[in-house]
Order: sequence, then structure tokens, then C-alpha cells
Amino acid sequence: MKEIYTPKTFQLGELNGISSKNIEEHLKLYKGYVTNSNLVLNKIKEYETDPTGNAYVLSELHRRFAFEFGGMRNHEYYFSSLEGGAKEIKEDSNLFQKITEDGNNFSSWLENFKALAITRGVGWAMLYYDKETNKLLTQWVDEQHIGHLVSCSPILCLDMWEHAYYLDYIPADKKKYIEAFFENLNWEVVEHNYELGIKN
Repeated sequence: MKEIYTPKTFQLGELNGISSKNIEEHLKLYKGYVTNSNLVLNKIKEYETDPTGNAYVLSELHRRFAFEFGGMRNHEYYFSSLEGGAKEIKEDSNLFQKITEDGNNFSSWLENFKALAITRGVGWAMLYYDKETNKLLTQWVDEQHIGHLVSCSPILCLDMWEHAYYLDYIPADKKKYIEAFFENLNWEVVEHNYELGIKN
């Protein structure tokens, strides 16, 4: 199988409220998304030798690729934001200023983001930057891919699938997982994502 994508490695220290065992199992799932992204792309190439005869299979493979690729990329944002130890957002950073410029104080924005993360179902709470309108957008993404905002840059990605916390919290306690995520979040990484979004 031709490998187009390779799993990234993340330097994750001990986290507060998220066990090393949960991270270990979570990283296995991430690697599965990378493997499956490669597998599906290779299958697409194989079936494209007869696009008419394989039209149904190809359409389903393309649907599947969106799921696997979304899972791969979402997790890369997620794990990278937990690298380097917890760091608070800088009030003089462009991201902090942008959040307040868009009509929120930071505390109220964070409260709303955490409320979004409680959305029923499996998926992701996401913060995007829309360069076309110079706006930050908060969005729920179902599964790994449904609801992604086209052309917007992901800034912050919070995994709300049960696999992200199931060894540490029961589903009824997922608010505790959300608090743990933000307790461990390296805002410098999130700020960097925002700066990249502005430049790209």
C-alpha cells in the first residue's frame, strides 16, 4: 500500500484530568485514521481503472475518505494543542484581541464554546478563522467531517467523541473532561494556528 500520509508524533507530558492510558488509546485511534486515509486513497486509485463500472463503490469510497481524512486532521490539531504544557492565552495576543473585537469578552466566549461542546452526539467543537470576512466562527462538526466550514482555518479543535475521555469520565461527566482539556491547553499553539490562518 502506498503511504501518502504518515502519523505525526506528539510530545505529550503528563496531563491533569486526562490519563496517559486514555491518551495512549486515543493515539491508536488517530493512527487508525491515518492508515485508513491511505487505504481508501489506494482503493480509489484501484477502482478508478473502471470509473463507470465501479461508480457506486467509488462514490462510497469518496464518502469514506472525507470521514477518515477529517479524523486524521482533527486529531492532529487536538493533540498538538496539548503539547508543551498548559499555557494561558496572552491578553495582548492577536487572538485574544480578535475574540474581544468580535463582540465577546474572553470569559463569555469560553463559556459559550464549552456549552457548544456539550452538543449531543459525537463530533467536535471547533473554532475557525474566516479570512474572507476576518471573523472567528464557532462550529459543531458531526462525526469527523460533517459541518466543516469550507475555506476557514481551524484554530481550536476539541474532540467530543467518547473515545477522547471514556477511560476517565462517564458520558454524564463529560463537562469534567472539557474542563480538563482547557486546563491542559497550550494557548500558544492555538494562537499560532490563528496567525497561520491570517497569513494563508
